[in-house]
Amino acid sequence: MKYKIGFDIGSTTIKAVVLDEYNHICYKSYERHMAQVRQKALDKLRELKCYTKEPFQFAISGSGALGLCEQGNIPFVQEVFASAQGVHTFFPETDVAIELGGEDAKILFFKGSIEQRMNSTCAGGTGAFIDQMASLLDMDLSQMNEASLHFHRLYPIASRCGVFAKTDIQPLINQGVDKADLCASIFQAVVDQTITSLAQGRKIEGNLLFLGGPLYFLEGLRNRFKETLKMEEDQITCPETAIHFVALGAALCAKESFTFEQLEQKLLDLVNQPITLEESSPLFESEQDYEDFMKRHRSHDVQHASLKEYKGKAYLGIDSGSTTTKLVLLSEDHKILYDSYSSNKGNPLDVVLKELKTIYQINPDICIGGSYATGYGEELMVHAFHLDGGIVETMAHYTAAKAFNPDVDYILDIGGQDIKCFKIRDGHIDDIVLNEACSSGCGSFIETFAKSLGYDAKEFAKIGLQAKHPVDLGTRCTVFMNSGVKQAQKNGASMADISAGLCRSVVKNALYKVIRAKNKENIGKNIVVQGGTFQNDSVLRSFEMELQREVIRPSIAHLMGAYGAALYAQDLHPENSSLLTYDQCCQFTHESKSIACQGCTNHCSLTVNTFFDGTVLVAGNKCDKMIKTKKNNLNLPDLYKDKMELIHQYIDKYKHEKKIGMPLVLNNYDLLPFWSAFFDALDYEVIWSSPSTKKMYHQGQQSIPSDTACFPAKVVHGHIEQLIGKVDTIFYPCMTYNINEKQSDNHYNCPLVAYYPEVIAGNMDLKNTKIIYPYLSFDDVKTFVNALILHFKKAGISFTRKQVLQALDKGKEEYLHFKDQLVQKHMQAVAFARDNHYPIIVLCGRPYHLDPLINHQMNQLLTQLGFVVVSEESVPRLQRQKVNVLNQWTYHARLYQAARYVCENEDMNLVQLVSFGCGIDAITTDEVRDILRKKDKFYTQIKIDEIDNLGAARIRLRSLKEAIAQKEGR
Repeated sequence: MKYKIGFDIGSTTIKAVVLDEYNHICYKSYERHMAQVRQKALDKLRELKCYTKEPFQFAISGSGALGLCEQGNIPFVQEVFASAQGVHTFFPETDVAIELGGEDAKILFFKGSIEQRMNSTCAGGTGAFIDQMASLLDMDLSQMNEASLHFHRLYPIASRCGVFAKTDIQPLINQGVDKADLCASIFQAVVDQTITSLAQGRKIEGNLLFLGGPLYFLEGLRNRFKETLKMEEDQITCPETAIHFVALGAALCAKESFTFEQLEQKLLDLVNQPITLEESSPLFESEQDYEDFMKRHRSHDVQHASLKEYKGKAYLGIDSGSTTTKLVLLSEDHKILYDSYSSNKGNPLDVVLKELKTIYQINPDICIGGSYATGYGEELMVHAFHLDGGIVETMAHYTAAKAFNPDVDYILDIGGQDIKCFKIRDGHIDDIVLNEACSSGCGSFIETFAKSLGYDAKEFAKIGLQAKHPVDLGTRCTVFMNSGVKQAQKNGASMADISAGLCRSVVKNALYKVIRAKNKENIGKNIVVQGGTFQNDSVLRSFEMELQREVIRPSIAHLMGAYGAALYAQDLHPENSSLLTYDQCCQFTHESKSIACQGCTNHCSLTVNTFFDGTVLVAGNKCDKMIKTKKNNLNLPDLYKDKMELIHQYIDKYKHEKKIGMPLVLNNYDLLPFWSAFFDALDYEVIWSSPSTKKMYHQGQQSIPSDTACFPAKVVHGHIEQLIGKVDTIFYPCMTYNINEKQSDNHYNCPLVAYYPEVIAGNMDLKNTKIIYPYLSFDDVKTFVNALILHFKKAGISFTRKQVLQALDKGKEEYLHFKDQLVQKHMQAVAFARDNHYPIIVLCGRPYHLDPLINHQMNQLLTQLGFVVVSEESVPRLQRQKVNVLNQWTYHARLYQAARYVCENEDMNLVQLVSFGCGIDAITTDEVRDILRKKDKFYTQIKIDEIDNLGAARIRLRSLKEAIAQKEGR
C-alpha cells in the first residue's frame, strides 16, 4: 500500500491528511499552531508514524509554509492549485468554491478555465475577523453560531477591516441590540465582503462548494451565504473534509517520496536553524535606565482617599468606550475615592450597574453631587442611570490632561481601537485627529497579536521590556504585520523582540499614519499621553524614543476620560445628582428591541431601549422624525436638504410619452437640471433612478469589479440595476471635462466619475436594455452634437442637429438657473443664521455627497448640533485665487473657493466630506487645511464609506462645536 501525506500550514492552523493509493482518507487532523510552525510540523510528522508506511509521498501547502519549504527543500504546492485538484477529484460538479481560512479568503471559479480570486491586503471577512468580533461580544464561536440562527434583524456592519466593524458594532452593543442580531449581522458582513471584494464582479452561481474552518463550523455563516445568493439547498455542499481540503489537495499533488528519517531530519534542521537577529537598539540599556524611567512617570500620580470613610460630596465620571468601561469617583478635593476599568464583555450596562452597586455598598451614605458620561456609550449611560449629562470625549480628555499639566499643548490618547489626538493652542482645542480606517496603531492590535501567540496582553507587554533586538515591523496594517511577525519568528526572533517591535509599530502607526506628523515640532512640547495602551511601558518608552522627548503619562492614563468627566461634573456644581440610588439600581432592568423607522424612505434600523422606570431611549436614528426628544426641533436652514428638494422638482417637472433612463449618481447630481431640460427639449422624459438605498446597493454588488473604487462609484451598479427593465434605453455619457466655471487651471472630472459608464457597459448584464455612453464635452459644441446624434442613431433614435443645438441651449440655461437658486438659498440661510445667532458650517464635498446614503445625513447631524448648513457649490463665486497645488479639477476648485470664503467670514467653519479611498482627496485635504489654518480656522474632515455608523463623526463634530465655543469665550 502506497501512502500520500499532505500538510496545510495556514496563518493560524496546521492541517494534515493521509491518503492511501485509492485516495481514501486514513487520517486527518486540524490544530492551531500558535505560530510555532516548524516545531508543530515536526511533531505532526512524528505522530503520523502510526498511520502510514514508508516510503511515502509528501507535500506541503498553505500561506505559512512557503518559507519553510524554501529553506528545507521540501515540496510545496500552491494552495489554490491544491484546492482545485481536490475539487476535480472529489466534487467535479462544482462551479464555484469559496474557502475562508484564518486570514485568507479565496474564491475559485471552475466554469470555463479555472480562475481564482484571493484577498491580498486585508483579513476582513476571514476567520481572524470573526474571532475578533466574537471576542468583542464576549462569546465563543459556538455561542456566536447558535445565536445567529435566531436573529430577527440585520444591521449594516463593515467587514473590510476590524476597526470599521468594531466601530459599527460597539455603538450597537451600547444601544442594547440583541446579540443574536449582531452575530447574524457579522456573518452577513463576511458574505458581503466575499461578494464585493473577492468575486469582483463575477457572479457566484451554479453549484457552490464551501471550504475552510469558518464555513465548516458556522452554520449561521452558511445560511447567510445561501440567503444572499438565493441558492437552493441542493446547490450547496459543505463536505466533512472542508477544513482539511487544502491538505487533501496537497496529498493528491504529492509526487516526491521520503522516508520518515529523511523528512524528520529536514524538519529538525529547520527547528534548530541558527537565529538571525536584527541590529536594533533595546528599549532600555540597563536596569537602572528602566528604574529611572519608572520613577519619572510615577511622579505624575493622583491621590486616593477612602470611599468608606468619606463624608462630603462625590462626583462620578463614566467613560463608556469601544471595548472597555471606566468609572472614577472623585472627592471634592479631587482625590479618587473609587475607580474601575473593565472589559465591556458585550454589555456595558451590566458593568456600570455592578460598579454603582459596589460604590453604594462600600458607603451607603455617599452623596453624589454630579455625574457625567463620555465615550461611545455616553447617551445610553445618561438615559439608563439618570446621569446629569454627557461630555464629548475630546473635552473630557482635555479637562483631565489640564489637571496634570495646565500648559499641555498636545494630547495623544490611544485606546482599544481608537486613536485621538488633539492640539491645544491658546487654551482651546485647535485640531482633532481620529483614526478612521486602521486599528494597527491601537491597543486591540497588540492584544490580538498577544492572544494569537499564546499570551495575555499584560504578560506580552512585560516581555517586551526585556528585548535586546526589537524587530522592525514598520508601519503596516495588521495583515502585513502578521506576515512580518511570522518572518521574524522564522528568523529566530524571541517573543521579547517581537513584543517590543509591535509596540514600536503601534507608535509609528499613530505618529505617521494617523497624526501624519512631519517632525517632532509638529507634535508639541508639553505632551500628555493617555489611554489603556500607554499603560504598556514598552509603548510609552517607544513613543519617547521616537520623539526623543519626555512626555507625561498620568498614573491613571487608562482612566483619563472618566476622570475628566468627573472633573466636569464637579465644575458644574449641581445641587444633587439625578443618579440612580442603590434601591433603584437593585430594581434596574433593561430590555431592547429592534424596529425599522417608517418616518422616511431611509428606514433607519432603530433600537428601542426600555428601562425599569419607563425611561425609553431610541438609538440608531439619523434624525428626530418619529422620536420625541427634548432637543430643540427648530428647522434650521440646510442647503443639502434644499438642493435635494430642488432636484426632486426637476424629476417631476417634465412629462413625455417617450422615456430615457439616467442613473442619479456621481456627476449627474450636478448635471441633473441640465439633462432634464435637455431631453425635455427633445420631447423625452428622463426616468431618473431614485436616491440610493442599502437595498439598491446590495442589488448591484455582484457586478462591482473592484474593491478599490470609492463607495459613490460602487453605488452606480445598484442604480443601473434599478433602471434595467424600467426603460428600453439608458443614457450615461463619459465626460472627461466638467462645465468650465473659470475658477481653475483646467476643469477635469475625476477619472472614476468621467469613465465609470465604460465600467458599467463592460461589467453588467443589461439584459435587453440598451446603454448609450458617448464621450461628450461641453467645450466643443460641434463634437458634442455629432457624438450625441451618432450614438443615439445606433440605438435607433434620430435627432436633427438643430434639435440637439436647441436642447443644448435650454439645458445650459436651466443649469445656470439652478445654480443661481442655490446661491440665493445660501444667502437666505446666512442671513437667518446671523439674525438668530447660529454658527454656520460650509459642508464641502462632491455633488454626489448630496446622496443621503453616501453622506449618511451628516447635514442633519450638524443641524441637530445647532449649525446652519450651506454647501460648497452654493458659495458665491469669489475672485480666482492662487493655490499651492495644480488646480485642474472643477470640484476641487469649489473646495478651495469655499475655504477662502470661510476665512473671510468670522461666523463660518468648514467641514469636508471625503469618500474613503479617494486618491485625489489626498491633495485637496492638505490644501484646504492650509488655507484655513493661515486664517486661524478649524479644519474638520469626515471620511465616509458604505458603513453608516456616525459614532466617530459625532465625536468630531461635537468637538468642533466645543472648540468653536471655547474660542469665542463661551
